[in-house]
Formats: sequence, structure tokens, C-alpha cells
Amino acid sequence: MSAADRIDAAAERSPLVRAALEQARADHAGQVRNGSGGMPYVEHPVRVAALLDQHGYGEEVLAAGLLHDVIEDSDTTLEELREKFGDVVAGLVGSMTDDESIDSYRERKAEHRERLAAAPAEAMAIYGADKLANVSTLAAAYAEEGDAVRREFKVPVELKLEIWEEDLKLLRERAPELPFLDALEAGLSSFRASLGAPAQP
Repeated sequence: MSAADRIDAAAERSPLVRAALEQARADHAGQVRNGSGGMPYVEHPVRVAALLDQHGYGEEVLAAGLLHDVIEDSDTTLEELREKFGDVVAGLVGSMTDDESIDSYRERKAEHRERLAAAPAEAMAIYGADKLANVSTLAAAYAEEGDAVRREFKVPVELKLEIWEEDLKLLRERAPELPFLDALEAGLSSFRASLGAPAQP
């Protein structure tokens, strides 16, 4: 079953998931995911939510997975999400949102990891699924386009990889029970090898 089919089925079962899918489609309309080979942006949150559904997470986690990028990438506010989807979903989306007031990419991601370390396990699950979807998508685009894919990012791909490896380390420490950490580790290792980058100590 494809990610889209899985989430369509979840949306049929749950009005909350259906509303979140509609919101994500509206907020990401016309956007293209960087480093994806031209993939419509909304396919990313759908893949994240599908991973979560595959491992049995409930409707509020799936809804937050679908909405996890809308604060960063649209005009929708966290308060609007809270009014429409409730405190649990909004809280999870808030945990997934970067603090854009921090200019340095590395510092912004470090601050995000600190917040995640204190967040509920469900937020860590969304975070892990997000990283796995990111690595899988970028690895596929890199295999297809080679170094041309680097031009789609504001920071070097090697820095993104380093940050994702730090993210995995956090998840291993704080949420070792998450079901997709081995897949994330394998994906990171494979992508690092394809870049010809030396392994991190």
C-alpha cells in the first residue's frame, strides 16, 4: 500500500485525520519539497503520517504528522491549529516547529533537539518519521540527480546529514523503543557512503 493510499484509508476512518489532510493539502498547495526531485511538498507529510500509521500510532499523532510543517511553511498559526484540532495535535506540531528567530542553522537545530528531549514520546515518533522520510527522499533524489540536488538547499548536504545523525543520537537516547530507528540509521549510513563522506565518530 502506498503512503497516499494508507493515509486516504486513515482519513476515511477518522474525521480528524481527514481534516488534517485537507489542511496540509491547502497549506502546502503549489509548494515543492527541496531535495526531492520536484516532489509536491504535501507528499512529505503524507509519507511521515503513513510511517506513523504503519506502526499503529493514533489519530492525533497522524494528524500532527500531516501538519508538522505547516507553521514553518505557510501562514497558518499554531493558535489556528489549536482551535481546529485541539491541544494535543497543536502541542505536537509546536514541538516539531523550528524557532526561525535563530539565524544559525546549526544552533536552530540544536535548540530544536533540546525542546524535543523534553517533549512527549509521540513528538519523538513524529520527529523520527520525519527524519526517515527526509533521508529516503534526499537519497533517492541524489541518486537520480547527483550533485545538482545540492543547489536546492541553503546549507551543505553534508551539514544536513551531520544534523540528522545528531537527531538519531537523541532519539536513540530518549526514545530507543521507536520502531524506525534502525531504518533511519541504515538510511543515514547508506547516504553518507553515497556522498563519499567519512563516517562520524
